[in-house]
Amino acid sequence: MNRVFVVRNNAQFGPYELNVLAKYIDDGKVLLTDGAFYENTPHNKTTVRSIVKGSNTLIKIKHAGNLFSQLKDIGRELIFPNDLFSRKAFFKDTRLIILAILGLSPAFLIRFTFIPFITFYTISLYFSAIWGLFFFYFFKTNQVKIKQTVLLFFGLQFCVFFLWDILSLPQWPIINILYNWTDNSSIVIRFLGFVLGVGFIEELVKAIPLFLIVKQTKTPIIPQTLVFYGLMSGIAFGVFEGVQYQMTVNTQLDYSNAFFMNIARLTSLPFLHATWAGISGYFIAFANLYPKYRLSLYSLAIGLPAFIHGLYDTLGWSIVGLFLTLLTVILLMTYLKQGVNFQSKLSK
Repeated sequence: MNRVFVVRNNAQFGPYELNVLAKYIDDGKVLLTDGAFYENTPHNKTTVRSIVKGSNTLIKIKHAGNLFSQLKDIGRELIFPNDLFSRKAFFKDTRLIILAILGLSPAFLIRFTFIPFITFYTISLYFSAIWGLFFFYFFKTNQVKIKQTVLLFFGLQFCVFFLWDILSLPQWPIINILYNWTDNSSIVIRFLGFVLGVGFIEELVKAIPLFLIVKQTKTPIIPQTLVFYGLMSGIAFGVFEGVQYQMTVNTQLDYSNAFFMNIARLTSLPFLHATWAGISGYFIAFANLYPKYRLSLYSLAIGLPAFIHGLYDTLGWSIVGLFLTLLTVILLMTYLKQGVNFQSKLSK
């Protein structure tokens, strides 16, 4: 009679007669999902289930008692381990802490924040923290400092709050005129309003912390470092803007549009602000590495993101607008990849 080898985790057992194999299956020692092959056909590997089915062998795995007796045999310790609420065990497993924070923070924030502004702000901070961890993982360098990152993040929000809510920057005469152009029926005037009245102002504000970091540093900053700080500056601005819109503009929308825009203000739009500010950081870094080209590089640092920002605002959520957002990400990543070539060109 043809016997069967059983394979589990690259370990081989047997060979077994079919009746012996059936008993092992009944006893739970062999699983139907284990690998298997007949002794005389070692290259024809399959599963225990297929061999049992093909040989018409009767398999009937018996229950180890009723439900309650099985639970008794399993034991309380398997279901409620003794160290379930152990403080030492909780803080020892960093995966558990990260999982709890990422999964449960929104629920706790919503439950224990009773003022709408604080609720919106804390939820925005939650999403910005996720973006921040993502950027830190992909873009951090040895020059990146956590303290400086945190100071940049909250410092920019304070400055934006001061400029927008205390000094009412958008209401200043010349800026207000440019802002009003964004409602013009002419797409050309509207585009100019979005570039000069929105894009230029916002990108300049996001770039200010980057200029300060460069000025205070004692060593030359490589482009990827300032790109990271730019990304964090953009996220910080996105948090402020997102809360402002959720408290004002979004409340005037119908349910579907309000839901869509609230999600966008927490996810994609802060990310877009980050990529635009990341591009600023890239050119600011090169302007300080190669100061003889600083006039053009500083102009690119503000002008290029402002142009893309204004063009996106003009196009909105159209198909072309969405492709523009993708192009922005590709552009930033290409800049980083071509950084060495760019340095070679400027150093000539």
